[in-house]
Amino acid sequence: MDRNPDERQVADERRSLLGLAAIALIVGAATGCVGAIFRLLLVRADGLREAMIAWAHGHAIWGFLTVVGACAVATLVAAWMVRQFSPHASGSGIPHVEAVLREEIPPAPFALVPVKFFGGILAIGSGLALGREGPTVQMGAGIAVFAASVCRLRWADAQVLLAAGAGAGLATAFNAPIAGLVFVLEELVQRFEHRVAVAALAALATAIPVARLLLGDAPDFQVAPLSYPRAESAPLFLALGGIAGLLAIAYNRTLLATIAVRDRFGRLPMELRAGLIGAGVGILAWFSPELVGGGDQITQRALIGHENVWILGFAFLIRFGLGALSYAAGTPGGLFAPLLVLGAQSGLLFGEACRAAFPVLAIQPEAFALVGMAALFTGVVRAPVTGIVLVAEMTGNVTMLLPMLGACFMAMLLPMLLGNPPIYDSLREHTLRLERQIRQR
Repeated sequence: MDRNPDERQVADERRSLLGLAAIALIVGAATGCVGAIFRLLLVRADGLREAMIAWAHGHAIWGFLTVVGACAVATLVAAWMVRQFSPHASGSGIPHVEAVLREEIPPAPFALVPVKFFGGILAIGSGLALGREGPTVQMGAGIAVFAASVCRLRWADAQVLLAAGAGAGLATAFNAPIAGLVFVLEELVQRFEHRVAVAALAALATAIPVARLLLGDAPDFQVAPLSYPRAESAPLFLALGGIAGLLAIAYNRTLLATIAVRDRFGRLPMELRAGLIGAGVGILAWFSPELVGGGDQITQRALIGHENVWILGFAFLIRFGLGALSYAAGTPGGLFAPLLVLGAQSGLLFGEACRAAFPVLAIQPEAFALVGMAALFTGVVRAPVTGIVLVAEMTGNVTMLLPMLGACFMAMLLPMLLGNPPIYDSLREHTLRLERQIRQR
């Protein structure tokens, strides 16, 4: 006896969900593999840059010119790849993914994936203060779009798969599977749907094991045991959140202003602008090689509290400006990792000040560094749960969850009250303008 239409529809939906989950498993494995290789090559690129700088210091002016020239050329080539083969590979890539999910622009061709991969290695490896997560998120989304095209999925399922691939990319970048899931639901789709959750879980279930086969399973950062903060210190963490919120506003405005200044020099070729920025980064790398690049080593030093306060303050200012300048180069690279650097530095500075002002509270400044990472991330991106879970997974520490809640509350409240939009909303508008320019060519 034939089933009624409702029963057939339910059966079709179940088969569709099963097929979507199976494809998500494959997309996750591919994203985990690509993202892990990307991370390994970035580590190798950082090592080569440091070795080149060490060699160059023994060759006076020629060594200096070699460092500056190599950084400029690497950045220039990365920008050329973007302009020539995939304009949407510029910058973080997360705003582009969000715009595609909102059906504001069509997905980019698969050429974006290799451009993001090799361009990201050149740009971040040359010393630009950019994060690895932007490229891995967009590459995961690109792999998902390709898989959806091959399997001829309907657009609604392709969107779900795209979000799942992007979440797998973030999880691979930071070895943070739960953060990848939360990122999909909180930032990308901004709602909970069972199909999205199933696809994201499937992608993460294969992405992380594959990535860990290549990278290992240790947290990205090592943190000394932290004691639970005393109740009297709760207002201090709220104050840190308020400071992080104000810093987030300043960071967002600085980043957008830097991009606007870059766009005013539209007559200059994109490659030349990127090369000049790369040369400037090369000069900084010659004098202070520890301040350039993605910044994981800076974050690690802040989390163990081994920093001179005056040097830390100077390094914070340099990294604040360098992050915005690096993003303006228009090469592949994300914002998350540089934000974590600034959050850890500002948190440690505040923690040191609190320890000096309130010695009876037995304050651990490195605890404030950890909380500062989540707070500044929240202030800039407005994704507090993603920030909290991401920092907890990257550090393997859950002791500071309650202080992070309070700090992230303040870091999110102040920018909203002051009318400062989340950075990815602003960057998505820039992506839409870029799309219109591409169509006019």
